[in-house]
Amino acid sequence: MSKTAAIGVVAIACNISEQNGILSHRVGDRYVSAVHDVAGALPLLLPALGDDLDIAALLSHIDGVVLTGGVSNVEPHHYDGDPEIECGPHDPGRDGLTLRLIRAAVARGVPLFGICRGIQEINVAFGGSLHPRLHEVPGRFDHRRERDKPLAEQLAPRQRITLSAGSLLQRLAGGAETAMVNSLHGQGIDRLGEGLVVEALADDGTIEAVRVATAPGFAVGVQWHAEWQPQQHPLYRALFTAFGEAVATYVEARRALPAAAE
Repeated sequence: MSKTAAIGVVAIACNISEQNGILSHRVGDRYVSAVHDVAGALPLLLPALGDDLDIAALLSHIDGVVLTGGVSNVEPHHYDGDPEIECGPHDPGRDGLTLRLIRAAVARGVPLFGICRGIQEINVAFGGSLHPRLHEVPGRFDHRRERDKPLAEQLAPRQRITLSAGSLLQRLAGGAETAMVNSLHGQGIDRLGEGLVVEALADDGTIEAVRVATAPGFAVGVQWHAEWQPQQHPLYRALFTAFGEAVATYVEARRALPAAAE
């Protein structure tokens, strides 16, 4: 992004975690670095305050949203899932915040980029459902992370995806039909949310990327970890660059509005 481009503020959704009895709102450094170094925006960590955060007030001060991955899964009651199926751990504070934030951000035209858990939140926010244990679905691969391996090996591109013809992702990939990505997840999209279109599929038919077709601006979710070393992966870099350009465009549009319109 040009050094003279508008600098926007991007809220990055935190996860709540507990260590030694102390709760923390946390975001991995690689999300912060990708937003700052590739998207060219100012990162702002967004605590998982659930229903206690005023979404309208928040959106009046930010220019983009990144939904991060995390060890937790969306609670099944948000998509009429079977409560008897074990699919924890959960993070109700994050669910309570992000599911409201997604709908409001899209309605306002705030650029939105969901990663891993983030694509699942986007799908649920628009009425879709999830496979709580994707590896148990007949014909599906085991997409879960191999946590006994070094991090660099875990997050290396290992899965082929097919990019939908004419899709945004295909354009960002320079017209390529396939790409290799680091898709690592235990859950996956089942019923597609209303207004979403599929941007990419894994070889087993799992939805790997979506776009909110009804959104007035950038609103994309990917199932893989595009924040991992984006400078070294053309598609990851292109995604964060496109997101950053959308943020800058949104900033300029806000500047052009009369104060009363804000």
